[in-house]
Amino acid sequence: MTCAAELGGVSHRHAGGTKKALCGIDLCVESGAVLALIGPSGAGKSTLLSLLGAQIFGWQGKASVLGKPLDPQRPPARAQRVETGFIFQDFALIGRATVRQNVLNGRLGRTAKLASLFGRFSEADEAAADVALADAGIADLARQRTDRISGGQRQRVAIARCLAQEPQLILADEPVSNLDPVRAEAILRLISSTAAARGATVIFTSHQPELALRFASRVVGLKGGRIALDTDPGALSPADIATLYQGDPAAQNLLKAG
Repeated sequence: MTCAAELGGVSHRHAGGTKKALCGIDLCVESGAVLALIGPSGAGKSTLLSLLGAQIFGWQGKASVLGKPLDPQRPPARAQRVETGFIFQDFALIGRATVRQNVLNGRLGRTAKLASLFGRFSEADEAAADVALADAGIADLARQRTDRISGGQRQRVAIARCLAQEPQLILADEPVSNLDPVRAEAILRLISSTAAARGATVIFTSHQPELALRFASRVVGLKGGRIALDTDPGALSPADIATLYQGDPAAQNLLKAG
């Protein structure tokens, strides 16, 4: 089994924090998997994702992404960073730029450094952006300003930007938290299906386990910075979910449903 992401005894405490956000995490995410990280608020889901995305430092233990070790003190080289794509909860788009310009920004890590400084893209970059726009179903929005489209459409722009980057590992932090159930389902289907078509691995966090289970091939539950469960979605019972979210005030509706 090849691990697209691997953690060994990883712990982390945020600056000023009184408790560890991650406590001795051991995890191997198989290449090609769609892994859902679920758990109550403050469980460590976003911290784990940010660590794999080389966005936080000062952690302890060992971690590797796509077979290359991460340094707990400094970001990886540019050639290594581009193989990991990140889809942010708040989209992280340039509102005044067009949809196409935002998607082309996903190519910056694959262009020559000087060209990237001036936003100059090759024919290959343009073609990759076209494919990503089509795959995300927003080719018709390419010329529109990003701040003039809906939230669901902006999320698709963020996904298209990630796809244009052509990463081998896609990290998505609460990619559907701002969307209604119908649009949320469509977005998760888009992420999982496009990743599968491209042979990429996906790790996404979610506060909606009942939805995450429909698209994940594996579910890992975090609680208090530790792995509380690690199972196939079909083996996860309502009782397991209720136990995982017990004590989380924001999950009372989930517990009642369970």
